[in-house]
Amino acid sequence: MDVPETEFAPWNDADEKPLIRFRNVTKRFGEFVAIDDLSLDIYEQEFFALLGPSGCGKTTMMRMLAGFENPSEGDIELAGQNIVPVPPNKRAVNMMFQSYALFPHLSVWDNIAFGLRRDRLPKAQVQARVEEMLKLTRLERFATRKPHQISGGQRQRVALARSLAKAPKLLLLDEPLGALDKKLRQETQFELMDIQEKTGTTFVIVTHDQEEAMTVASRVAVMDEGRLIQVSTPADLYEWPDNVYVADFIGDVNLIKGRTTASGDERYRIDWIDGQPPLNGVSKTVFSDGQTCHLAIRPEKITISTDKPVDADNAVQGKVLDIAYLGNLSTYHVELASGTVIKAQTSNTRRISRRSFTWEDPVWLSWTATAGVMLAQ
Repeated sequence: MDVPETEFAPWNDADEKPLIRFRNVTKRFGEFVAIDDLSLDIYEQEFFALLGPSGCGKTTMMRMLAGFENPSEGDIELAGQNIVPVPPNKRAVNMMFQSYALFPHLSVWDNIAFGLRRDRLPKAQVQARVEEMLKLTRLERFATRKPHQISGGQRQRVALARSLAKAPKLLLLDEPLGALDKKLRQETQFELMDIQEKTGTTFVIVTHDQEEAMTVASRVAVMDEGRLIQVSTPADLYEWPDNVYVADFIGDVNLIKGRTTASGDERYRIDWIDGQPPLNGVSKTVFSDGQTCHLAIRPEKITISTDKPVDADNAVQGKVLDIAYLGNLSTYHVELASGTVIKAQTSNTRRISRRSFTWEDPVWLSWTATAGVMLAQ
């Protein structure tokens, strides 16, 4: 009988010990606080993403893991050992840079072998390990070529093979796909995931590309101004953001500000704009009467229709202001009488000769009470 695969979620197991542990880490550059009293656990075999805008502290965290920077306060542990005093070349950590940093005069084979030879490993061991890495990254045919004779995506794989050749406990990837075009980047994301799964190496990736983080990572840490805003799985970040910052940063969202009144078990009425009927929402978080809240609703959870929907939890009327046609999706920007603009998204599942709705059309938007997330901050 097949045993069902258990979901990979070591962070939910109290007995599981993290591979990496940041404990109350602060990093200052003069007066500037780059990392502010940050604590974080990352587990073995995770593909972990540090995500945030430029200057949020994600690269500083990576550089501290690599040993290029030391924390001003706090400890960083790797496999139970405090690695702050350990020099970079003595850590079981490797780093892959955005530029790939390949040696232009060496072949693909010799680039991968470089670190192993420097460690004075026996020739046969070097040979076997390089062949293994070439196979893993599907570069066997390109072993004798120089970096300038292969594509950007192949160079990226050479850099990855070289980084993994010494079997590090931890591989750090600094914006590794930034130099690739969009289509190749998407293909390479899946290759990265496949290689990470095959090797079982813990990957920590730094990126400002939310789509990339959501695609590759087991968990994502959303950062801002040196602090962790939320650490969770991609699905939870998207469906259950903790706050307005995360809701707005991850994906597209409508944020409606209003005041709450309890209307039943975990149900609330939200008064938002004069002249508009109150909205209905559901939340496990308790809101007091009159408390300010933000209702976050993803555009794809809103239905757009010509006629007023019957028995909808929430229904508002407006006119189509803008349409963004993205091939597989169409996003409608609908302006209400109050001037508020709400985005609704539809899947273009059928080939159509003309749209159901066009500019200036009066339309109704509706959604269920459970479609949105009520956020207190």
